[in-house]
Amino acid sequence: MVKYCRPVRLLSIFLMLSAAALPPLASAEEGPANLTLRQAIKMAVEKNLDVKAELYNSASAEADLRGKEGIYDPLLSFLTNYQESNTLSSDAFTSGTPGISRAKLLEYNAGVSRLIPFGGTLGLTFDNSWNRNNSAINRLILNDYYQSDLTLSFTQPLLKNFGRETTELNIEVAKYGKAGALEQFKAKLTDIVSQVRIQYSQLYSLRENLEVKKTSLALAEKILNDTQAQVRAGVLPAMEILNARFGVATMQKNLIDAERALKDQVDKLRVLLQLTVGQEIIPVDIPYRQEYKVEESSAIKKALEERPELRQLRVTLKSSELQSRAARNQTLPDLSLSLSTALTGLSPEYNRDLERVGSGKYPVWGGGLQFTYPIGNRAAENAYIKSKLKVEQLQTQIRSLEDTVINDVRNAIRAVQSSYKQLDVTSRGSAYAEERLQAYIKKNKVGLSTTKDVLDVENDLVAARGNQIQAAADYVNAITSLWKASGELLEREGIRVTEKDADTLYEKSR
Repeated sequence: MVKYCRPVRLLSIFLMLSAAALPPLASAEEGPANLTLRQAIKMAVEKNLDVKAELYNSASAEADLRGKEGIYDPLLSFLTNYQESNTLSSDAFTSGTPGISRAKLLEYNAGVSRLIPFGGTLGLTFDNSWNRNNSAINRLILNDYYQSDLTLSFTQPLLKNFGRETTELNIEVAKYGKAGALEQFKAKLTDIVSQVRIQYSQLYSLRENLEVKKTSLALAEKILNDTQAQVRAGVLPAMEILNARFGVATMQKNLIDAERALKDQVDKLRVLLQLTVGQEIIPVDIPYRQEYKVEESSAIKKALEERPELRQLRVTLKSSELQSRAARNQTLPDLSLSLSTALTGLSPEYNRDLERVGSGKYPVWGGGLQFTYPIGNRAAENAYIKSKLKVEQLQTQIRSLEDTVINDVRNAIRAVQSSYKQLDVTSRGSAYAEERLQAYIKKNKVGLSTTKDVLDVENDLVAARGNQIQAAADYVNAITSLWKASGELLEREGIRVTEKDADTLYEKSR
């Protein structure tokens, strides 16, 4: 069983392991690769494609968050407009003389506005216009002039849409979305690490099982040779040779099946670790056999705090509660305050026009309130009701998932305890089967047992050793399942998930 390293960061710095601590695997040309469990987990964290694919969801959530924060980006506006008109003058109706009113208008305006946290909008505009017309009756009226004004405006909702929480609703929802994506990533990573531990343990047991099959075949071949000698000596009938040969054939078949199962298992681990095909993998960490003690209440408490799917659902609940409060705000009447002040200018010359704007002698200011409210307001009211139902639904789902998590932990603890007991039982069973086989071999040599009896007892020993090997794997897997159920698997393996790598992936995509 590997020792636990200190918690570190994700992926490229997920397991801060030195080259000395983790020697590189041998290439296919260099022969078999000795692989520790620690190395296997590090490879899965860094190379597994499912882990990499899941990380994109967190990076996308970061892009969504930054996009929602764009509501506070200042908005620049520029306008240029030219208009020329020829209309019938009103003098035609008073003097009876037809007249044409000609006018030209050129506008070139600029402005900047920005949303403020409490829902209001602050704006600054600089408007310019050049006017020319032929409607002047006397010299006191300008018919060719420039007009400019510099205006500062402010609008603020006082009821509906008021407040930072409502203004930044989408930002906060995006933050919760990113947190949820991170918990989803932790769940995927936990699943992959769990698979690596289980597949590594299974590979170790299959290699041991293969050695058992080789030993059993060698013993069956020895029994065949001994039987042939005893037949030649007249101790056993010739038919016993057929029984011995059948036993050898059976062991050969079992060996072939064991070799195939081992190769299949190597391929499963290769896919998880993204290793190249063609290299033999030899697991070197011996399965953990000491008694693993756990306090049920502590494990349940840990699980309720750390299980990624439970944390993700709680994040979703917080997001829904926020949206429900925002929906309640939308049921209020819309009352808005608007304020503005401006500095104005007017002159036949543009420079003089700007001087008058800058002098501040010609101010304009104003303010007002606007009230709107739909009679009945059914759309907003039912949207709020729907949001409350969503919150209640999530609360119910969380309670249900908590019950499931508690049950998972209790089952996992029982599995650990049962698997540990199986270690002793299968070990004793293997020892008994070994003694029994030796006894039958001795009896066979003096003609008190048949070759078939010896082969049947040998099969019992093979089964007993297989049970012992599988019990060791089951015990390690039960501990893995317990750590997964209690939400502490990543912590146990020294893995700490942060936002850094998702943010790095986002930056690379910009």
